[in-house]
Amino acid sequence: MTLFLGIGIAGIVLLVLSLIFDGVLEGLFDGAGVLDGLFDGLLSLPVIAGFVSMLGFGGALVLGTTQLGTGPAVAVGAAAGVGAGWLTWKFSRALMRDQTAVTPRGDDLVGSSGTVVTAIPATGYGEVLLRLGGQPMKFSAKSVEPVAYGTEIWVEATLSASSVSVRPVQR
Repeated sequence: MTLFLGIGIAGIVLLVLSLIFDGVLEGLFDGAGVLDGLFDGLLSLPVIAGFVSMLGFGGALVLGTTQLGTGPAVAVGAAAGVGAGWLTWKFSRALMRDQTAVTPRGDDLVGSSGTVVTAIPATGYGEVLLRLGGQPMKFSAKSVEPVAYGTEIWVEATLSASSVSVRPVQR
């Protein structure tokens, strides 16, 4: 039973190492071109750690609670390890597929409205407050005509990541 507990603890240590050295085995096998996507994450450190932990703890549980020998304990532990490894693999794949919303870009500002927070002179830059991805952001703004503080504007073009070309809204 001590051997099985040691194997289970080794699996937990391996799991902790997988948090530190994330993706090491996949990188080694991908770099060598050995597996070529054959196992596709089945040999990841968390999957191996789940298998080893359940092999050890499952075997220790069988030995401690039944009068069965080492052979059945290994069989039950291996079956539990395969189940834990498979669940870990499926869970990690689900997490890797998780998609977030598209990151807003500067071009998304074209056509949006905002307000002038620093007056825009005819030959220089002022500042406008726009909403990008739902968040208020200040941008440097240029216009062909002077625009006063508090005026509502439309964005005509993005000049750079932090500046836009605007025109006042005509009502």
